[in-house]
Amino acid sequence: MRDQFIKTLSSAVETDPNIILITGDLGFGVLDDFKEQFPNNFINAGVAEQNMTGIAAGMALEGKIVFTYSIANFPTLRCLEQIRNDVCYHNLNVNIVSIGGGFSYGPLGVSHHATEDLAIMRSLPDITVISPSGLWETIEATKALIENPGAGFLRLDKSYGVDNLKSGGNEKFQIGKSRVVNDGDDCTIFVTGGILEEAQLAAERLKGINIATRIISMHTIKPLDKNAVIDAYNSTKIIVTLEEHTIYGGLGSAIAEVLVDNQLTGKKVLRIGLEEGFSSIVGSQKYLRKCYNMDSNSIFNRVSKLFFY
Repeated sequence: MRDQFIKTLSSAVETDPNIILITGDLGFGVLDDFKEQFPNNFINAGVAEQNMTGIAAGMALEGKIVFTYSIANFPTLRCLEQIRNDVCYHNLNVNIVSIGGGFSYGPLGVSHHATEDLAIMRSLPDITVISPSGLWETIEATKALIENPGAGFLRLDKSYGVDNLKSGGNEKFQIGKSRVVNDGDDCTIFVTGGILEEAQLAAERLKGINIATRIISMHTIKPLDKNAVIDAYNSTKIIVTLEEHTIYGGLGSAIAEVLVDNQLTGKKVLRIGLEEGFSSIVGSQKYLRKCYNMDSNSIFNRVSKLFFY
């Protein structure tokens, strides 16, 4: 996903020199070409993410479209005060890019596991929160954030699912508008991020036991596509949410809020994600998904039990 992001941003800078990329002293294997091609549009702020965000806010006040870039929790949790007070409060065009969403940096331990970022970013006023599930969504989300005024958060993953484009590949990406990537009328799985790939594998297995699974990529967490949630409740038997993130405050919570606010509480709802405690185990993304019961096998088992028990 990060490769698609930087390629898309590079193309945009060619026609709009107001776009600035600021890194927190990392990503050089990915950012080297950007730095060489656009030296006036690139800043290395060093290992100083709070300062990086302050610089971004100042440049945005001068009319720049700014992207900050770092690993997982560092451009978000480490500088939350600056994002809240400098960026969101002033409604500035600063887009925080977090690479390594979820367990992407699993071997580096809990400091690099991004499992609370969606909940925290979503709670801030006046910010758009996007977590693409596939490569096409990453490209289109980057373009959309460039055009979208105000603060933005783009959560990129190491993994990704299949975008399954509709309309002969001419589908349009819209902030706040979810996408149906698999059709089905028994169960709806709302998913955000690259863990879409696990949902798609689980759906194939569920098909084998006659459970037709609709998978909806909820790439925008804020603003949320409330109509898609209401429609899924009315047209399928069970609602499932899937995120490589804590179940508290993220996608699952957002969808539960829509259901409760609209008095839609008569059907089974299952939230799949990190449950109690920190993700204290060290290992690959695939391994951690299995450990925390959010891999395709766990999804299959947990969903099928809702139908047969």
